[in-house]
This record gives sequence, structure tokens and C-alpha cells, in this order.
Amino acid sequence: MDDLNILNKKLFPYAYNILGNIDDCQDVIQDVLIKFNEKEVSSISNQNAYLIKSVINQSINLKKKNDRERQQKITLPEPIVTNQGESKIELDEILNYSMFVLLDTLNTKERAVFLLKEAFDYEHDEIAEILEISVENSRQLLTRAKKKLKLRKPEIATSPAKDRKYLEKYVNAIRKGDVKTLEQMLSDEVQVLADAGSKLQAVAEMTSGIDDTIKLMTYIFEYYQKDLEIKIEEINHQSALLFYRGTTLINCQIFELNPDGKITSIFSVVDPDKLMKI
Repeated sequence: MDDLNILNKKLFPYAYNILGNIDDCQDVIQDVLIKFNEKEVSSISNQNAYLIKSVINQSINLKKKNDRERQQKITLPEPIVTNQGESKIELDEILNYSMFVLLDTLNTKERAVFLLKEAFDYEHDEIAEILEISVENSRQLLTRAKKKLKLRKPEIATSPAKDRKYLEKYVNAIRKGDVKTLEQMLSDEVQVLADAGSKLQAVAEMTSGIDDTIKLMTYIFEYYQKDLEIKIEEINHQSALLFYRGTTLINCQIFELNPDGKITSIFSVVDPDKLMKI
């Protein structure tokens, strides 16, 4: 079996793509490994597969519990920087941010089946064995998941260099309060989703439409961000703005750009607990 560091790196994407919270993922993986080490492991023919199954099922159970206890209307995934040269996790297997947000429209079983089939390329008989369901049920869950996602699935432009220039232009327009330029940069269906966690209050949890989005983002910049340092980073494989006061990260805004190069979503994470590990 692989050593502990390799195992953690391998298991993390399975937990994170279900839970979206780094501490929760680490707790699940640690708990699974502790229980595994207490077992008579020689009787387990495929130990890696056993651990993956255990992590997935424990993550599903914790996700259900978290969803029941959730008080906020908008809860965004904890952001992860995905353009690091060296990483303790498998970054290629981390979902892009827009898809992650979208998957919250699925129930936990639909989410797990979709991830195993689409993100990890499992066959339905393998999924059925992991989730302890029938092959037919696995197929039905995937069909339901795809139907739910079909109308909402974003067409994301994937050009980091191009996106970086676009965000530089966006920041310049926000600084100047250049409404005309911002109107040209935003798509008609643009939305802003904000997660301030339990410690802070978001100015607005959800905003949509060009006019309201411009009013919100220029207001936030003028009253909360104009004196902050702004860096452009890649978060969950999408371009993002990081707002710093000194060395403290205050806000992470992840941008979804469509193939026409217009902003369709801004995911704003203000929750300090979700910004600690960036």
C-alpha cells in the first residue's frame, strides 16, 4: 500500500469534491486511516480501493449532516489554489469552481455518482459496489443528475492568460467606477453569490443582472476594498481576485467567463475560515 503522504494526496480529491471543506476532508481521511490501521488489513485484497470507498461514504454522510445543519442560504466551497508547482493534493482532480457550486443543486447520492462517473471515470458496477446500490440505481442517479445540471451547466472559457488580462481590465474599471466598460464586460445573466460565513454579514448573498451587479461591486469596492492590495490568482482552475489587507486575505472572488469573454458569475468568499489556507 502507498505511504501516508501519497495516500492523503490520492484520497483528498474524493473527499473535497463531495464536501468542499478542507478541514472536513482532513478529518474524514484521518478517521478512515485510523480505523483502517485498527483492522486486520491482510484480509483486504485491494486496500487502496477499500480506502477510497470508505472516504467517499464517510464524506457523503458528513455532507448530509452539514446540509441539515446549514443555516446560510448561500454556502460556497472553500477555495483552493490550483496553479501551484508543488502540492500535497492531486490538483487535476479538483473540480472547477463553477461546477462545484452547480453540484450543490444535487442531493448527495446524485453528486457522488456524478463525480465518480464524470470526474473519476468509474464504471457503474464500480460505483454500485462503492455506494452499495444496484447498477441500475447508479444509472438512474446519473441520469437524474445530468437532467438537473443540463439547464444550468456553465460554458466556461478556459484561457488563464486571456482571463488574467480581462480581470486586469475589470479591476481598472471598478477602480474608476467606469460603468460603461463594466456593462460591456458582464453578461446579461450575470450573478454574484457571496458567502460570509457565520462570523460576518454579506452585503448581499445573491445579486443578479448587469445594473444591480455593477451597483453592488462598485459599492463594495468603494467602501471596503479600495485600500486593499489586489492579486490575480487561479482558484479551482478559474481566474480569481484576492483582496489583501497587509498579509491577511479579506476576500476571494472567483470569476466565471463564458466563451464570449463575458462574466457570467462572481463567487465571492468573505468567510475568514474559508480563506485561511489560501
